Amino acid sequence: MSKLDRLALKGRAQTVLGVVDADALGPTLMHEHVICDITPPKYVAAGIEDVEIALCNCWQINYGQKRSGLKTKLNQQDIAVNEIREMVAAGGRTIVELTSGGLKPDPRGLADISRASGAHIVMGCGHYVHDFQDQRNHARGVEDFASEMISQVLEGAWGTDVRAGIIGEIGCQLPWTNLERRVMQGAILAQRETGATINVHPGRHEDQPQEVAEFFLKQGAPMDRMVMSHIDRTIFDEDRLLRLADTGCVIEFDLFGMEQSYYSHADIDMPNDAVRLRLMRALIKRGHLEQIVISHDICHRTRLTRFGGHGYQHIFANVIPMMRRRGYSETEIDTIIVRTPKRLLTFV
Repeated sequence: MSKLDRLALKGRAQTVLGVVDADALGPTLMHEHVICDITPPKYVAAGIEDVEIALCNCWQINYGQKRSGLKTKLNQQDIAVNEIREMVAAGGRTIVELTSGGLKPDPRGLADISRASGAHIVMGCGHYVHDFQDQRNHARGVEDFASEMISQVLEGAWGTDVRAGIIGEIGCQLPWTNLERRVMQGAILAQRETGATINVHPGRHEDQPQEVAEFFLKQGAPMDRMVMSHIDRTIFDEDRLLRLADTGCVIEFDLFGMEQSYYSHADIDMPNDAVRLRLMRALIKRGHLEQIVISHDICHRTRLTRFGGHGYQHIFANVIPMMRRRGYSETEIDTIIVRTPKRLLTFV
């Protein structure tokens, strides 16, 4: 693919197979991983054994009773193709794949999977949280990060000619590190140059999404083109949720399918899908319908159907029917699944 300019992207979306009419995106999952390695550095250092995952041990691995280095690796293209075909059969059309720097992105692999599965895949760019970043990033400045992300959108990412269609997920944590802040500032500059949307991975503290949103406001960034991920593992009360939505950012509930209260990364009680839908209803009552998107954020092998999980098909096969049973109108569902993702993935 040849180098593009912003004019060539304006009003259209960009998948791993090229620029498309945004109307072609259809029902969209806004935060997934198809090829990635999210193994924590401490697990790499400990040399966790690659125990094969099967129905008889997947629950134990998910709860930390047993460990397998394979859990955090999505690297089987044939399985990815079949899992995504299940999503398409259930009514899905597009996956936003947010494997950013530090998580072993594979643009050409995504292009192959897109061709074989028949689904659109929109690829992210930029860098994940501090501990996953290349040591060379510590010496880099804001402008350098911005230039890299602009190139990933207009020319190609990670040494390929496959171009990104969204910036992110851009990682941060609490306390927010100087490196992560520089990457975020670079992402905002890249957004100004490309017209892309930014997706943010906030730290696991209930007040950090608000901190990041206020940072964007101070930078003069367009809040309606900033997606705050992982709200369903971060904010659990309506007051905080509504205050965040009032900043104008997009609220992403992206852990659908995680129905157990156990969460391995922090001592919190995770919601189930029914609670997610109730929190979404609170946002809609406040007038924030067009600021909601949903997904699964599959980044563990145990969440794929082949290994005992729900797969990319879950929202289309199970959650949308649940939404109808709970009084969501077809207009509300279409806004969350089709219209708002289309707006976010259309370059401006």
